[in-house]
Amino acid sequence: MHTPHIRPSRRTLLTLIGASLVAGPLIAGQTATASPIGLDDPAKKEIAMKLVSSAENSSLDWKAQYKYIEDIGDGRGYTAGIIGFCSGTGDMLDLVELYNRRKPGNVLSPYLPALRDVNGSDSHDGLDPGFPAAWRRAAQDTAFQQAQNDERDRVYFNPAVAQGKADGIGALGQFTYYDAIVMHGNGDDSTSFGSIRRRALAKAKPPAQGGDEVTYLNAFLDARVWAMKQEEAHSDTTRVDTEQRVFVRNRNLNLNTPLDWKVYGDSYHIG
Repeated sequence: MHTPHIRPSRRTLLTLIGASLVAGPLIAGQTATASPIGLDDPAKKEIAMKLVSSAENSSLDWKAQYKYIEDIGDGRGYTAGIIGFCSGTGDMLDLVELYNRRKPGNVLSPYLPALRDVNGSDSHDGLDPGFPAAWRRAAQDTAFQQAQNDERDRVYFNPAVAQGKADGIGALGQFTYYDAIVMHGNGDDSTSFGSIRRRALAKAKPPAQGGDEVTYLNAFLDARVWAMKQEEAHSDTTRVDTEQRVFVRNRNLNLNTPLDWKVYGDSYHIG
């Protein structure tokens, strides 16, 4: 069951995230230290979904979150679905528009005008009282589940993996990118993913630039912790301290199982 008080607050508007991630090629003659198996390998991707769900929903059952919806009081309106789509940040609107294109007249279609109106705010105008129940009904539809998967990949997962591969980091590093984009987005503010990465690059080079992978990942996680502490709702950094740093310390750069970690004091295991 989701624990509202530990849910991280959401990111800034996410309109052009896919285009804004610049993932330049590896420099000629340099070899990445990571395994060629990336986070987009199906088994690794499933691990990534569980890792994020442990932090976002206090559960490894990420597929149970399609129906999740609540206002967690973070100024982003309703937060819902497998990755925390928000009515105030644009990504929920994009998702419902995609679903409507694929299945016109669905149970969420009547709420599209309201979603457009409340975008950028925490308002529920035009959404209450029926929207949460409509969301939960839609979540029973495999077409809506697939739309959630596709938007998660387009906005968050695929850009993170592409940038990670360009930087020459393995599945673990790509996951640290993905988790950061999930929480912070890739807007223009100082705590966005792009800003976190730039802060890390000022301290260490990634493998694609001839740097050491572990050194670079520690620099990235240091920058991530700094960003998290800039906002009260992010200030609990255990998803970094007792999850991601554990894997880095173990030099498990490919996220090989078994995996054992803690988030917010709860223990998790993937065999």
